[in-house]
Amino acid sequence: ATYMPPPHSTTKPGFPVPMDTNNPGVRKAARFGVYQYNNSSNDLFLFKEWQINKAMVQIVRGLKYMLHVDIGRTVCEKREHSNLDSCHFQRKKKLQQMLRCYFEVWITPWLQKANVPVTLCH
Repeated sequence: ATYMPPPHSTTKPGFPVPMDTNNPGVRKAARFGVYQYNNSSNDLFLFKEWQINKAMVQIVRGLKYMLHVDIGRTVCEKREHSNLDSCHFQRKKKLQQMLRCYFEVWITPWLQKANVPVTLCH
């Protein structure tokens, strides 16, 4: 699920390239960003990705994903530590909340590490 340029590509390592927002690596990186947001927010409920609007990847000692993601509040409370896949979005108008986020997610596959140095949501 990692991006590798074709053999005769003009793409150079270190240069960000656009990625399909449905790419499994992009989706996984977006989920890491959401986990980071949930860990740092004071909200009672967990958020999860609603839509990935734009994705870029840069090859730099691993893969650095730059993602523009809309996230929404779910019905799952943080203290339940639910699996986000089984969390549905809030239906109650008063509890619905949508945020626009920019995540930078750095994945180092050979170390099985993911780091989210940038999480900006509003």
